[in-house]
Amino acid sequence: MTREFRLPASGEVFLDTRGDSRALRISWHPEGGMVVLSLWRDRTCAASFRLAIDEVPQLIYALSRGLAGDGAGAVYAPEARAAG
Repeated sequence: MTREFRLPASGEVFLDTRGDSRALRISWHPEGGMVVLSLWRDRTCAASFRLAIDEVPQLIYALSRGLAGDGAGAVYAPEARAAG
């Protein structure tokens, strides 16, 4: 029996630059207070990580700092950003 894997209803899929049918899937689960990041190869989930929704801003901050080129040692401090 073939098992179907559907794309997340609310989320995104990012393809790995290496190809080989690798992907990162992001699926939101607000009822559980989390977002799930899962690594896929073909139709097999190789790993998953559950991130609390209240930690998503910290992840976004770290990614944006890295994109800006100054991600080394970046510390997320929402209270400091709100004051500035």
